[in-house]
Order: sequence, then C-alpha cells, then structure tokens
Amino acid sequence: MNRLATLRLSLLCLVAPLSTMRAAETTADPQQKSGDPLIRQILREVPLMDGHNDIPWQYRLRANDLAAFNLAGDTRALKRPLSTDIPRLRAGGVGGVFWSVYVPVTLRGGAAVRATLEQIDVVHRLCAKHPDALELARSADDIERIHRTGRIASLIGMEGGHSIDNSLATLRMMHALGARYMGLTHAANTDWADSATDEPRARGLTPFGEEVVREMNRLGMLVDLAHVSKDTMLAAMKVSKAPVIFSHSSARALCDHPRNVDDETLRLLRDNGGVIMINFYPGYLVQAHAGYTEKLRAERKRLQEFHGDNFAALDEALVAWRTTNPPPPNATLSDVADHLDHVLKVAGENHVGLGSDFDGITYAPKGLEDVSCFPALFAELQRRRWTRDEMKKLAGRNILRVMHVAERVASDLNRSK
Repeated sequence: MNRLATLRLSLLCLVAPLSTMRAAETTADPQQKSGDPLIRQILREVPLMDGHNDIPWQYRLRANDLAAFNLAGDTRALKRPLSTDIPRLRAGGVGGVFWSVYVPVTLRGGAAVRATLEQIDVVHRLCAKHPDALELARSADDIERIHRTGRIASLIGMEGGHSIDNSLATLRMMHALGARYMGLTHAANTDWADSATDEPRARGLTPFGEEVVREMNRLGMLVDLAHVSKDTMLAAMKVSKAPVIFSHSSARALCDHPRNVDDETLRLLRDNGGVIMINFYPGYLVQAHAGYTEKLRAERKRLQEFHGDNFAALDEALVAWRTTNPPPPNATLSDVADHLDHVLKVAGENHVGLGSDFDGITYAPKGLEDVSCFPALFAELQRRRWTRDEMKKLAGRNILRVMHVAERVASDLNRSK
C-alpha cells in the first residue's frame, strides 16, 4: 500500500466523514467507507466480527433507557463520548458484534441473574429498534445470512459465570434467550472456576465447573476463557469437546498481565482449534499501561466499597480519578498489530481474531479510537505483508469456523444422549 492510501485510512479513523455519520441506517453498502479497495472487498466477502463490545453496559449506566442516546446517531456528541454507533460500525465495515451482557462481580446470586437478563433485554430491544441495521444472530449461518443483507449480526456474550448463580438451568435459559458464549469468570472467582485477577481457589475447575463446560458444549455455547486463570484455561481446554475462545485477550509475551495468554497456552489453543480475539485495551497491550491498569483496578475496588451498586456514581468517580491520575503515553494501532503478529507466529493463522472491548475499556489506542477504525488496522497488517487469506481469517472466518464446529459438537452430543 502506498503512503497516500495509508494516510487516507488514518484520516478516516480520526475523523469519520460527515456523509457517513449522517447516513441512514438503510445504507446499501455497509463497507462503502472502508478505505482501500482490497480491504473493502475482504469485508464484503467476510463479516468482520468483533468479539466483545460493551454498549449494553453503557445503557445500563443510563437506567437501561434506550432513549438515553441514539445508537443510530453520533455518540461522540454525548457528554461522555462513546466509541460505538451504527454509522461508525458501517464506516468500519463491521459485519457482526458480540454485545457483552456484562454485570459486575459485586452482584451475586439472584441479583446477578436479574441484571444479566436486563442486559440481554437491552440487546433484544436494540435489534427491534434498529431493524434495518441490526439483527439478532443465534448461529454461524445467521451471521453469514445477515451479513449478506447488509445488516450487522448482533450476538450476545455473557461476561462471567457469576451470571448463572451456579445453576445449569439458568445457563440453559440464557442460551435460549440468545447467549452464544459465556466467560467462566470475570474479575473474581466463581464458586467453580478461578479468575486471572483473584486468589486461586479451585486450582482450575471444580467438578461442577467441568459440568458447566460440558453443558455449554451440549448447548453449542462457546466457552470463553478471557478472564480466567491459566489453570482454568488448561482445565477448560482439557474438558471441552469443542474449541474454546478468548473473546477479548492479548499476548502475555508482549504484555505481562495475568489477563493475557502465554505462549504455552497459545500453542494448546492451536491444538484445541480455538481462537484468541485480541483486546485493544492499552493495559493489555504494553507493559507501562499494565502497571497503570493494576492501580486503576485497586482504585475501582476501593470505590466499589463506597458506592456499592450505584454503578453510575462509580463510573463518574473513576473518571475523576483518571483525570488526576492520567495514564502513560498511549498505546497505538501498531501495538495491536504486534499482538496479532505474535499470535499468528505462535498459534497460527487459524486461531486469531479481534475482540476490541470498545465502550468497556477506559481508553483506546491511538489510531483505534472507535469502531470506524478497523480498516486502518487491516491497512497496517497489509503493510506487514499479511496475506489476503490471513486477513479474511482474522476478520471473521476463524470465529465462524469455531461456531460451526461448536454447533456440530452440540448436535453430535444431543444425538448420542
């Protein structure tokens, strides 16, 4: 790619064209502003899948009121600007999103279940409110069909096993409502699995934790290891009959944070057939930000004790803390590309994807500020001589393959039982 084309993509990412921002949701070609013709063609042929986006949480901070902000408008104009809206999803060539139905680990038992159901309800209502742009997807075939119509496939990803309150029946009902992956833990242990950022207790998975994984296999629900300890990663891959995913994690060899995945586990992931979807959060990309992330986590824990379940107040307090405790110089789009290169080298081209964590992270890398910026990342990978086939696999083929396999495993398990 010549320097002029690269500059064009960078400018697209920094300032989305007004014509795109004002486009109607019925735009015929969602990829019309995706920059380089080759990248635009790739994103027409393969749905660009983002493994993790936290827009439902942004609505929860606003009492789950869909009128609080218009996803079809420009959410950069809000008092607290967001990274996601439908015009920028289209400008970024996004073909599918796993909307995270995250609830904090401070919620347990029935409160966690109820909050998760309310988050799932937000996704359903968003799809109903924007039918020309969003459609709920429940399978890999759904994603491919929806992409062909020019709409954005909307999937539900549960972030943390505390959402099921130790109940397989609740897990089954979440799946029936559309949840297609579940993280076994979030920032704290569950009763049956260890988190990467908590003191180990189960040393992997308890017998009930193994049963959760087996039931997810039977349902065709992806096992997400994004927040779990290494012992839990290894235990889950040993138990699971279907490929696992890391919906939003990065490479530990480049940033030594316990949320990241080391090379030994990346090689096991290759053998498992799964995929790691690289997170854009600077705290998981570069070491200087990893230390800052730990300070932020400690401050969050302190503030949670004060604010309790008033998550909007907690969010405002964290914003104030970051104002007086600014992070180190920002990570960049190039740092994300470095993590992708590393996974390509260690695990292979069939096991890498994208899980931005937009609108769940406190800040994003320079050059990847929002969902319109994905083409700029692909331009960088093209400059690094990624092949067309490798970029297609990264964009969506890998996670679609994993979903197809998980669905076949579920079919086989249900027939055999």
